[in-house]
Amino acid sequence: MRFSALFIPTLRDDPSDAEIASHRLMVRAGMIRRVAAGIYNYLPLGWRAVQKVERVVREEMANAGAQEIRMPAAQPAELWQETGRWEQYGKELLRFRDRHQREFCLGPTHEEVITDLVRDEVRSYKELPLNLFQIQTKFRDEIRPRFGLMRGREFIMKDGYSFDADVPSAEATYETMRAAYHRIFSRLGFTYRAVEADSGQIGGNLSHEFMVLTDSGEDEVVFCNNCDYAANAEKAVASVAAPEPVDTPEMITVDTPALHTVEEVAGHLNIAPERLIKTLIFALPEHNGKPGRLVAALVRGDRTLNEVKLANVLGVTELTLATDEQILTGTGGPVGFSGPVGLQGIQRVIDPMVAALTDAVTGANAADQHHQHVLPGRDFEVAKTADITTAEAGDGCVRCEGGSLQVQRGTEVGHIFMLGDKYSAGMEATFLDQNGKKKPFVMGCYGIGISRIVAASAEQHHDDKGLCWPLPVAPFEVALLALNMKSEPLKGAAESLYKQLIRAGIDVLYDDRPLRVGAKITDGELLGTPFLVMLGERGLAEGVCEIRERVTGETTEVPLEDAVTVLIAKIRESPHG
Repeated sequence: MRFSALFIPTLRDDPSDAEIASHRLMVRAGMIRRVAAGIYNYLPLGWRAVQKVERVVREEMANAGAQEIRMPAAQPAELWQETGRWEQYGKELLRFRDRHQREFCLGPTHEEVITDLVRDEVRSYKELPLNLFQIQTKFRDEIRPRFGLMRGREFIMKDGYSFDADVPSAEATYETMRAAYHRIFSRLGFTYRAVEADSGQIGGNLSHEFMVLTDSGEDEVVFCNNCDYAANAEKAVASVAAPEPVDTPEMITVDTPALHTVEEVAGHLNIAPERLIKTLIFALPEHNGKPGRLVAALVRGDRTLNEVKLANVLGVTELTLATDEQILTGTGGPVGFSGPVGLQGIQRVIDPMVAALTDAVTGANAADQHHQHVLPGRDFEVAKTADITTAEAGDGCVRCEGGSLQVQRGTEVGHIFMLGDKYSAGMEATFLDQNGKKKPFVMGCYGIGISRIVAASAEQHHDDKGLCWPLPVAPFEVALLALNMKSEPLKGAAESLYKQLIRAGIDVLYDDRPLRVGAKITDGELLGTPFLVMLGERGLAEGVCEIRERVTGETTEVPLEDAVTVLIAKIRESPHG
């Protein structure tokens, strides 16, 4: 393609609304333009990058035995009502009515639609397993869209769904898809981790996220420095050392006037914060017309409660801290002085780190008072323990001895779920097994954020001059820069080399604009094309051109007649070529 004929509106300055490198550089490189909050136009270069990603995804889906289909973006409410998600999904689901006042939504995902399709068409176990996928535009009405394509309201996604006759078969399909995802992200040139993950609103009991490691990532990736254990912050578990035998003194009550926080109490009693027990009181939502109950979550004073873990333990989708009045009524004491000792009528969820304490301090459920020398199991019952804290760097690994957990920022680009029969049973999607009995399909779900992958690639591959695309994502493989279009001999040589590159099957962008050398090189580096071929008058006189690798900056001077051969070899030798 010729630069002069392409719509590439590059910018010299950063856009004012861009917070991260990928957003800033993709706008400057003329790849995307904002239409509304979280909604973007894809310009030619941006769309080419999307198509490159889609090609890799389609190839690996085909290799994994998945078949491509296309489902509608608009989905009728009655399908979502069958699974209860019409009410559960919340404000991110963009709902609307058609001219007949029938309710629809713009699909953020397609579990209901695919299940409806398969229940109408598949009758027998002989037609299983079945693995279907699509690449389509989705819409989620994010409360705070940001970071360009990273967290948009409208986005491009590959969502796939598998249907199996039993759990072992479904688990085999899951592993096939997990392996396919590893191939996809390796081919795309990412530094990434596959981590154990929470299933969220999709549901299911087995889930992995594929996280691209970037400093600007919105999520935390927790992994062991000694084994392959990795999980996201909502799932990661730290090992808890067995308590040392200690002769704990009898519990006493001490005055802590107007001391509410862990730091204040620890400083007043001259103890370490990890010896405190934080008791956080939550009010659960109403259920079946009954008022919500109170729940006390107990975590160590130096740790952070993980509300996703707690919600999963309690089997609820949302948590709300109890009001001051609810805390006073439920515990007998004001906010800041709650504790498990003598607490009646309130369910307690106790983190294992709390259960392992041997000489603790906790609120006394009375104003300006705490209990000291508290021993869990002696001074209050330890009935229900569950991991409800966020794992931190330096924690011990639960999977190996001697391993230490590390934490990095990451961006989710793929997520796979073992759904089981959540949707098939709820929608009465069944097949006849070998014995002629009706059984619900065992399902899996496999998502990849196509547009987010492009942004994540830009986030992971850039420098202070611009983008540094890996070959599989790059809009073009080679940028040919004719450094003086006023010179007819140079122009002719560049045209000849351009045609040779096309005939060789190389994806080339020919900068044929009548601009200064500096402007062309600046744009070439901004656009991030993996290989820049520069042809100037001196080089032409000597019969050579320069080939510069965008990532390393390494420049090689090669004879003009060898340029195509050298480029083909470099593309093939590239780690992701």
